[in-house]
Amino acid sequence: MFKSKAPEKDQDAAANLVEAVGRAVQQQPPVVEQQPARPAPTTNAATRSCIGSGMSIIGNIECNGPAQVFGRVKGELRASDLLIGDGAQIEGSIIAQDVTVCGRVKGTIRAVRVKLQDGGTVEGDIFHRSLSIDENSLFEGSSRRVENPTDQPSIGTKGPQEEDMQGSALASYLHRVEPSASTDWSESTVEPKH
Repeated sequence: MFKSKAPEKDQDAAANLVEAVGRAVQQQPPVVEQQPARPAPTTNAATRSCIGSGMSIIGNIECNGPAQVFGRVKGELRASDLLIGDGAQIEGSIIAQDVTVCGRVKGTIRAVRVKLQDGGTVEGDIFHRSLSIDENSLFEGSSRRVENPTDQPSIGTKGPQEEDMQGSALASYLHRVEPSASTDWSESTVEPKH
């Protein structure tokens, strides 16, 4: 008589299904052995401190890591690496290892490496070990290469203008000459020659 082949087909399909599921489970790595990803040290954008373009700060800022400024700062700014973005304005001193200026700085920069890029502007003095200025950037002030630019000068020392004035041959003359308050230029007897 006739035998139905349906049960054999069901058994073959079930065997194939068990075999396919077994292969899929073996190909996946166990969940327990996966290591969590470690964040990269200080290169991650989340570890950078940022002052946005709509922000203005008056006061001193000290950042232990890298920082980016796109807004306005009035005061001293310290960071390991500092990017002064396009449109940023800083009025005050900057102390960092690396400084990249694409915005405007009015004040003293003390950094190992200073770069003026993309039309960056600095109005003030730069103490550096390495300085680069792009073609479209503007630098108005003086620069001095020093070995340790981030070291602060001692407070007890005299400023360069006082030292220059005292060491100058004209120092005694400059101290003797005082403007006379009683001189009235309208009473001058000097007449132009015709």
